[in-house]
Amino acid sequence: MRTTGRTTTMTPRLSGRILVVDDEERIVQFVRRSLEAEGLEVDPARGGEEAVRLCSSRTYDLVILDLVMPGLDGRSVLRRILEIEPAQQVLILSARDDTPTKVELLDHGADDYLSKPFSLDELLARVRARLRAASRSNPVELIVGSTTLDLIRHRANTGAGPVSLAEREFLLLRELMRNAGSAVSKERLLASVWGYHFDPGSNVVDVNVGRLRAKLGADIITTIRGVGYRFEAE
Repeated sequence: MRTTGRTTTMTPRLSGRILVVDDEERIVQFVRRSLEAEGLEVDPARGGEEAVRLCSSRTYDLVILDLVMPGLDGRSVLRRILEIEPAQQVLILSARDDTPTKVELLDHGADDYLSKPFSLDELLARVRARLRAASRSNPVELIVGSTTLDLIRHRANTGAGPVSLAEREFLLLRELMRNAGSAVSKERLLASVWGYHFDPGSNVVDVNVGRLRAKLGADIITTIRGVGYRFEAE
């Protein structure tokens, strides 16, 4: 890993949450310390499965992703986290520096690609660029009919005032509202909200739908028998 001397140009401190995915502990810690010094919150993931699990339960402003890892590799991680959050910003940080690999990953949803060894200044500049892009493209509210979902504070409002939601309730309602008017299968909800492969014996979706109905109104989510659930677009 190569680093260069830091420039003296003043840049504002950053804000946001970053996921760093790499099986090399020294790179994870180097990138983590560097980003935290800029004011960012950083979660480390030492493998692909852990990265998918974290993306299923938390919201990230940027994912920095290695490609070559044991188990679930970077290509598979990219595909799965984009299934969970299609607008997720992803920066590939990899020793693979051939043009076909870069083209493939960018065509399949990565937003940027930086080869190892890398300059710390360049990495930070690319992180700043991706965070700016995310802040311009990410809405702060999701509105369907008379229901507003605050994507920052994790609160919903159906007209009677804001209601706070637990993390899983928020993620479940967000997925249903993004597909308002259409049935969303339990399989998809388990994968996007909990990161599970389909388990026909699991009732976590049903339990959390019940909690949302209790908080927001019994008619807000319709059960589609044998399929899943539908958020009613008014």
